[in-house]
Amino acid sequence: MNNVVLVTGSTSGIGLGIAREFARAGYAVGFHGLEKDGADTASSIGRQYDVPICFTGHDLANEDGVAKLVHDTEQKLGAIDILVNNAGIQHVSSIAEFDPDKWNKIIEVNLSAAFRATKLVMPGMSKKKWGRIINIASVHGLVASEFKSAYVAAKHGLLGLTKVTALEGAPFGITANAICPGYADTPLVQKQITDQAKAHGISEDDVIEKVMLIKQPIKKFVKPESIGALCVFLASGHAELITGAAIPIDGGWSAQ
Repeated sequence: MNNVVLVTGSTSGIGLGIAREFARAGYAVGFHGLEKDGADTASSIGRQYDVPICFTGHDLANEDGVAKLVHDTEQKLGAIDILVNNAGIQHVSSIAEFDPDKWNKIIEVNLSAAFRATKLVMPGMSKKKWGRIINIASVHGLVASEFKSAYVAAKHGLLGLTKVTALEGAPFGITANAICPGYADTPLVQKQITDQAKAHGISEDDVIEKVMLIKQPIKKFVKPESIGALCVFLASGHAELITGAAIPIDGGWSAQ
């Protein structure tokens, strides 16, 4: 019988890399996303690795959407053994000009949704005396950058939630950890590179080295599949004593 993993925001980018690695490892995967082709993406991976999958497209910016996500996944695949809180959104602005509605939505999706999903799955994990909760934070959960106040606040908060979850889950065989990636090689980031090159009149290589990876000693983007492989390890028996950790995968950015 396949263990069940739910990965939020998993039909593109980092989440897709995580979901794919769990499918490769033989897990039943609950996909979630807002992309129009999300169901097709999930079905394709299910067929490729011959594992059970399901797809839901609920909005995580409200409590009802998170509840439906967990309920629908459990109805289709069974009790959730591993929860990966990956879904996130971003908005760049100075604090003085930051739109309050955008602030609220970033906190809802990036932080409150993770709390709500964790709250819903922990009772079942506690009953089984086993569970894994993995929060995809960011290097911005460890350090700050200008013009990203809501995102940085949410990701710092996610690390705090991870630690509390680890302490409360410890008596019940539940571990909770956070992964803190730097810039990842995703279609969204590739679009940002192209847009910034045009906006500043510089080459895409200069955008990568002098804008995006300027704070990162190893000038390479994180591969989504590398984040996925780390998630699979944290879900394994080898990681049973790793809990409450914030694990950077950022090319040395947070070491400075």
